[in-house]
Amino acid sequence: MRRREFIKGVAGSAVALPLAAHAQRPTKSVLGFLGMASPTTFAARLEGFRLGLRDFGYVEGTNVAVEYRFAEGHYERLPELAADLVRSKVDLIVTHGTPGGLAAKRATTTIPIVITSVGDPVATGIVASIARPGGNITGQTFFNPELRAKRIEVLKEVMPHLTHVAVILNADNPAATGPELQAMETAAQALNIKLQAFRLRESSELVSAFEKMEQTHAEAVETGDDPVSITNVGAIVALAARGRLLSLGPEDVPRAGGVIGYGADIVALFRRAAFFVDKILKGANPGDLPIERVSKFQFILNRKAAKALGFELPVATLLRADEVIE
Repeated sequence: MRRREFIKGVAGSAVALPLAAHAQRPTKSVLGFLGMASPTTFAARLEGFRLGLRDFGYVEGTNVAVEYRFAEGHYERLPELAADLVRSKVDLIVTHGTPGGLAAKRATTTIPIVITSVGDPVATGIVASIARPGGNITGQTFFNPELRAKRIEVLKEVMPHLTHVAVILNADNPAATGPELQAMETAAQALNIKLQAFRLRESSELVSAFEKMEQTHAEAVETGDDPVSITNVGAIVALAARGRLLSLGPEDVPRAGGVIGYGADIVALFRRAAFFVDKILKGANPGDLPIERVSKFQFILNRKAAKALGFELPVATLLRADEVIE
């Protein structure tokens, strides 16, 4: 019997057992990674995850194996990819984002699942509560509704006369079109800002969306943290610059030539996911491990990009930034 077949067979024999039985593991565990974007787009995040594994003594290819499945931005593929990982009889599934978490949850109630960089896992039904998630799921959240609402406030601080903001939403992401949009609308209303939502499914819709933003005289665009936006961040910031729109989103935005980045350190989140992996492989029940809520956020400004738009960032804002790209 081939070594790989033997590993799969041993791992698979434990899948149907109670979660506590995962304490009895072979030396080499097999993890499943369910990605919503592409391995190229998520290279830094994946390296963060591998570094995290090494922090706990796991070296990929030596004492742990990882089965990767990537949806390449096509969320409709997630259910089948998750089911394929279950059929592969992995010991544990690591995934990210609301669509990834929901797909993994629907695929299995027995294999432990670690979620990372999820907006609001309670509101979207991934877990029952933050303190005691229950079932077979644990991980991390940065409460994206609050984060995206905060970005609207940051925009108003940077542009006091701001009146019209466009936001990009993935139409297939229930967290984005639900609690995240609601939180942004509440923040915008309080600041007397018109919020214009663009619900997109394909990258091919970006050009027409930005044309509409220009036609309706939007002054800024919030890109969101969805993997589809991250995959197309270069195109998004280029289109924003062409339309003279100030762009804001996660750290990927200013690093790709946009103006403002405000959000969690996503690479650090992926590295932290290994903490939960280690706990579960050592016998912990994922449902008993509280969901961690990220409390530290990065504020990155691209002064060069702002100047290219003819906009000077306020000195007070520059002083508050964790990083300024000149």
